[in-house]
Parts: sequence; C-alpha cells; structure tokens
Amino acid sequence: MTVKYGKFVPAKIKTDEGARKQNHCRFIAEPFEKGFGHTVGNALRRILLTSMEAPGIISIWFEGVPHEYTAIEGVIEDMTHIVLNFKTALLRKLAIEEENVSREPQVISKVLDVTGSMLDKKGGHYVVTLKDLLGDSNFSLVNPDHALFTVTKPMIKKINIRVGYGRGYVPSERHVVKDKVVDEIILDTAYSPVRLVNYYVENTRVGQDTDFDRLILDVTTDGRISPEEALSFATQIGIFHFEVFEQLKKHPITFASDEVEINTDRDTLLSKLALKINEIELTVRSTHCLKAAEIETIGELVIMSESDLLKFRNFGKKSLNEIKQKLTDMGLSLGMNLEPHYKINSDNIKQVIAEYLAKKEGTPEA
Repeated sequence: MTVKYGKFVPAKIKTDEGARKQNHCRFIAEPFEKGFGHTVGNALRRILLTSMEAPGIISIWFEGVPHEYTAIEGVIEDMTHIVLNFKTALLRKLAIEEENVSREPQVISKVLDVTGSMLDKKGGHYVVTLKDLLGDSNFSLVNPDHALFTVTKPMIKKINIRVGYGRGYVPSERHVVKDKVVDEIILDTAYSPVRLVNYYVENTRVGQDTDFDRLILDVTTDGRISPEEALSFATQIGIFHFEVFEQLKKHPITFASDEVEINTDRDTLLSKLALKINEIELTVRSTHCLKAAEIETIGELVIMSESDLLKFRNFGKKSLNEIKQKLTDMGLSLGMNLEPHYKINSDNIKQVIAEYLAKKEGTPEA
C-alpha cells in the first residue's frame, strides 16, 4: 500500500559564479518548504566540517635525527619548526576505487642531495620545498612551493614521509602506525580539507507565496578537494546515514506533483495545447522572446519550467509573470507533468499536436 502525501516544491541548485574564488564556491538551492532551509543547511554544514576525507602526512623520518626536539647540522630551523612546516603541507589524491588506490598509509622515500653549486646559486641558503621531497610521488601538490627547511651546507640525507587518508583532526597519540621505525616522528594530522562553511536562509517566492526558503551555502576548502566535490560527498554521506531508517518503512509514500487537475477530456486539453503563441495576446516583447526560443505552441510552453524559461536571452521576470497569468486564466501552468495521464512529454509534444490538428481538420497526417 502506497500512501500519498501533499506536494513538496522541488528545489534546484545553482552556483553563484560572481562569488566564485579559488577554492571557494557559493551554492544557492531553492525553493525549500518553510523550515527546510535550516534543516538541510545545518546538516550539510556539520557533515562538511567533520566528515570529509583527504590525504595527510602522518609521520616523517630524518636520517640521523633521533627526535623532534633537536637541531640538525647545516639546517637553520630546528626539528620542531620543521615538523610544524610539514603539518601544513597539502596533498591531493582521491582514493578512486576503480583505480585500486589503497587507503592504507604509504611511505614515500626521498634522498635529499643538496650540492655546493645549488647553495651557491641561492646565495648560500637553499630552501627545501614540498616539491623537492614529494614532487615525484603519485600525489598532486596543492602548495608545491611550501617551504619546509633551509639548508646552509652540502648534505645528503634520506627522508621518509608517511602519508595516509583520514577525516577530521587526528592528534599524534591516536595514530596507529603498524610498522613504525626507530626515530620516526609521528605528527598531528589535519585531514579535513574544508576550511569554512557558512549557510544563510532567505525568503523566496513561489507563485504568490513568499514564505519559501532559499538556502545559500558558502564552502571554502584548502584545495585538496574542490567545493563542488565537498558538497557532493557530504550529500552522499548524509543519504548513507539516513538509509539506516529504511528498515522502519511500513508504507512507501508518493508526493503530489505540480500537474494541474484538468476535469476535461484529452481533446479539450489538446485544443488548448495546440494554440499558437500569437493567439493568446501576449505583449510583443514576450512573443518575440518565445519565438527566439523556438516555442511555437502552448503545449511546448507549459511543459517547460520557470527556470528553463529564464535561461532564454532577454527573457525576464516581467515576461514570466505575464505568461504565468495567461496560462492560469486558461487553467494551465508552467512545468505541467502531462506524462502520467496523457502520455505527453517534451519529446513528443510537437508530434501529438500535429496529429491532433490533422485529425481535427480531417486531413492526412504530414
């Protein structure tokens, strides 16, 4: 037994290109039923801030360095400062299942060879950057020029860097390193690639109602994943957790759609759908806009949504409101779902109207 609920207005999402910056994106989702803006926005914000995964450095091992509270001969910074610099290194690589990318921590080894000529070229101070140690790894470097330490004399030193995947912030004492070696320095790791999430809820209009919610979501990441990836992943994580309640489902529910109840037969409906745009006395501007969009009949018009119409060039709110009023006077509306009862959709609307007109005029179908 299926239970039928009243309709919920379907929401759509878009990005605000004017607010886009590097690693920042603003998403606008509307319309939501009143209250759902906060419900959805708060849930997504919490997931984005706590549950996103990315690679991070777990530990480092320097040849000849026994612990992090020591100085290194020929290096300006002490090991404590070097550890802090490693903590802010940003690596990107999605653990793609199809590519068989392991989520297990992996050790990347590098022999750092700083020669005298390298020092001479840099005025006696060679700054070792992230790309010097991980440039040949299978990770993309978000900040490849990030400075790690400064060398002042020639040296050859082996360095191991252990990289793993995780979520949130993991302090060093909570890392489980199965094959830890002597003198390996375990780091605190900030896995979360999401830096900042803010959401706002505004009122928006649907028809004559002005109390629907518009959700504005600002997402800023550190570059290890994009804002679009972050929001997509957060949505899927939320759906995954809601699925646990599926076992309680006794009766599936369906929702009423936006289709207009027309208490007439198919021929009466088709007589309205077959009307040409210039037969409903629209203003010249609206008529020209629809003509430019190659919309010739009312049938082609009513199966389009408001957002689809607003994408057409020079088509504004004034023309939209005029068309909506004309259709209401005819007992029609935009975004009608004619498929369930009349088997009419965007793919066959022109053919259906042509067949109706041919039958009405008693002429053979073209």
